[in-house]
Amino acid sequence: MAERKPIESWLTDMDGVLIHEGVPIPGADAFLKKLRESGRPFLVLTNNSIYTARDLHARLSRMGLEVPVENIWTSALATAQFLDDQRPGGSAYVIGEAGLTTALHDIGYILTDHDPDYVVLGETRTYSFEAMTTAVRLIRNGARFIGTNPDETGPAPAGPLPATGAVAALITKASGKEPYFAGKPNPLMMRTGLNTLGAHSETSAMIGDRMDTDVLAGMEAGMQTFLVLTGLTTREHIDKYPFRPSHVVDSIADLVDLV
Repeated sequence: MAERKPIESWLTDMDGVLIHEGVPIPGADAFLKKLRESGRPFLVLTNNSIYTARDLHARLSRMGLEVPVENIWTSALATAQFLDDQRPGGSAYVIGEAGLTTALHDIGYILTDHDPDYVVLGETRTYSFEAMTTAVRLIRNGARFIGTNPDETGPAPAGPLPATGAVAALITKASGKEPYFAGKPNPLMMRTGLNTLGAHSETSAMIGDRMDTDVLAGMEAGMQTFLVLTGLTTREHIDKYPFRPSHVVDSIADLVDLV
């Protein structure tokens, strides 16, 4: 195997890597501080489309983790970038929160339920039957179906919540159309993130806690991958997949000295 080039840019997942249920994971603050001081390009990524980058910056800051707004990349931003490339100045019917609607407003999209170019499904804590019915009818009438991310469940203190992927499955069953997901594990999210940094995959690394999204997306984008064991994946789970991360570490604290 060819020797990898030194890592010059870092991409890291947020939940399960930097924080867990609203609490910083030990070592996260030191890792982020080292990144900021080194001047190396980096992005904190999340498939959650509920919050804007500014919202996430404020939430992380309250936990003692300093991540500049421009270093946060969400599935909502990746989705907006994709739509802006595909159909600039288009229109969309959106099911989602401020993170998604703001991202689409910022690229000049019109949000409407009247003959939109796209139906865009994101994360929300208040999925309504009425909104899903509207989405189904618009898709059946020709709107293209886009999802921010395929995650079927999301974390919550009381247990898993149905997430975008689960609701997308319902809409698919009723409309007969599969969505195109812009978020992880689609390497599109990684490549648009790398382009934002002006970075190259050969000298970049992805840190995540999930084999099926973080590691898969990083691998398919051509990056080194680091799996941390502070989230959803255990060592026993790794062998269930037909691919492996480049490295497995206990936590983000083990990566501070690599920056």
